[in-house]
Amino acid sequence: MTTSTFTVSGMTCGHCVSSVREEVSEIPGVTTVEVDLPTGLLTVTAATPVDSEAVSRAVKEAGYAVTASS
Repeated sequence: MTTSTFTVSGMTCGHCVSSVREEVSEIPGVTTVEVDLPTGLLTVTAATPVDSEAVSRAVKEAGYAVTASS
């Protein structure tokens, strides 16, 4: 299992969190998605390393932007 963290900008409510969680969860191999609204922190756990571009695309599909990753 690998864990990656990202910072997402533009989220303002629980619906935003749900949208990001839903889109990122659809990435193949992702097992857990945690989103912290106050900090914008997105934590993704997967069976293999997650492609950061795939996460960025999923977050964009939800209507937000990844501003940092680690």
